[in-house]
Amino acid sequence: MKTQKKTGILLLNLGGPQRLEDVRPFLVNLFSDRQIIRLGPPWLQPILARIIAWRRAPKSMANYRRIGGGSPILEKTREQARALEGALAGDGDFVARPCMRYWHPFADRVLGEMVAAGAGELIALPLYPHYSIATTGSSLADLHRANARLGFDLPVREIHDWPTAADYVACLAGRIEEGLAGFDGEPVELLYSAHSLPVQFITEGDPYVDHLQQTFRAVEKVTGKEGRLCYQSRSGPVEWLGPSTPEVIRETAARGGKNLLVVPLSFVSDHVETLYEIDIEYRQMAEELGLRFAVTRALNDDPQFIAALRRLVLDACAG
Repeated sequence: MKTQKKTGILLLNLGGPQRLEDVRPFLVNLFSDRQIIRLGPPWLQPILARIIAWRRAPKSMANYRRIGGGSPILEKTREQARALEGALAGDGDFVARPCMRYWHPFADRVLGEMVAAGAGELIALPLYPHYSIATTGSSLADLHRANARLGFDLPVREIHDWPTAADYVACLAGRIEEGLAGFDGEPVELLYSAHSLPVQFITEGDPYVDHLQQTFRAVEKVTGKEGRLCYQSRSGPVEWLGPSTPEVIRETAARGGKNLLVVPLSFVSDHVETLYEIDIEYRQMAEELGLRFAVTRALNDDPQFIAALRRLVLDACAG
């Protein structure tokens, strides 16, 4: 059934620096958010965030330089938004836009664009399949603050998580089968690599790890291939989820493993974690240890993945 009024779809994502000069202020925004990492008492966090950003910026800039000088996440999310609008063309009047948490375009700007486009209601669709207060929770809170602060008070339908969305799982499974085919039938070990989180969030009840496990178990049912869950992208002086992806790569080589296929599990588009951290840094480590290494392609605007997003939107409208 078609919707009767224009509905704005906000594709919530982390965001990323588009130029090298954006790296430091991006990191300040990231480390200032207590929903993603807690640095000392609240009053001290802004100060510590600036110190950490200043120290980390040179290394981060070097990483971004290796992938072209900036993050492609905004352009990839725009492509997803355009594809989603097209997929929904027969279902009603929809407009979709990226809405980033730590770099442009921020919620204030995107909400203004939605109002200018005539949207009477919003659907908040996080591009994080697995709920965490540090990702979806933070993005939704930021969106609601902006909606109230600007006086728009647009009704918002929230999509909280979708770890077992059928087309998402099928798309991941297809990427794995594609990756395995590149090993010419040789035995391959699968690593599902997800963004790490502070352990404290999980002990406080965050469902992130449970959602990750739901996804890779659902994928395993499709592929019939077992894998191992590990974590990447630790940042900050707290205890993080493990084992880390580099630890597992080293363990694999130490016990005589030969072939390794890494599946970026919590990332649905290319950005620095896939293009640099996995495909450059971890690849170099693995190959120096004698492993044959491959990584599955990002989902980006794959039609099957966009079909998953379309179904999430329609279900939210029906709800």
